[in-house]
Amino acid sequence: MTDIDDVIDDAREAASGFLNAEGRNASHVLLGVALTVGFALAATAFAKRTIRPRPVHLTETDAPITERPRGPLSLILPAVFSATTLSAVRVWNAPRAPERNLAMGLWAAAQALNAVWIAMRPASRGLQIAAAMSSAGMAAAFAHEARKLDARAGKLAAPVGGQVALANMVQKKADSRATLH
Repeated sequence: MTDIDDVIDDAREAASGFLNAEGRNASHVLLGVALTVGFALAATAFAKRTIRPRPVHLTETDAPITERPRGPLSLILPAVFSATTLSAVRVWNAPRAPERNLAMGLWAAAQALNAVWIAMRPASRGLQIAAAMSSAGMAAAFAHEARKLDARAGKLAAPVGGQVALANMVQKKADSRATLH
């Protein structure tokens, strides 16, 4: 075996472990990725289409302070790199059970709720608090159900834990690489 084969095998094993895909065929895993990323993208696209940015100008010659992100990655990145979407892929790959269906239903409901709140752009303090509390509550409910199926999926989806886990993983990778000084 060559070094390239070893690297490919290591990458496959790492991806399989991260996606909770051990024992699953590739079509099941790809369908799960397609469904979760597709649903997240659809919710994000819905929200972005209904949002009309309101640029605020300092003076007539200044560029707008707020504007919509540009390029195709502006639509893809938020959904693809969402910790709950990664967690949903792990839940999808868990063994078939009613708990899995409940967790996936909660994840879909959370994505839809977030899209609605983004589209509504609540202006009053009360609605902003309601949006934050309901989004956090849905994320927590999904994380709780996900944890029953797969502890790592639950930690990844936790409203704060997911971000900490991702940051720690990135930091660990960065620390393991040699730096030039």
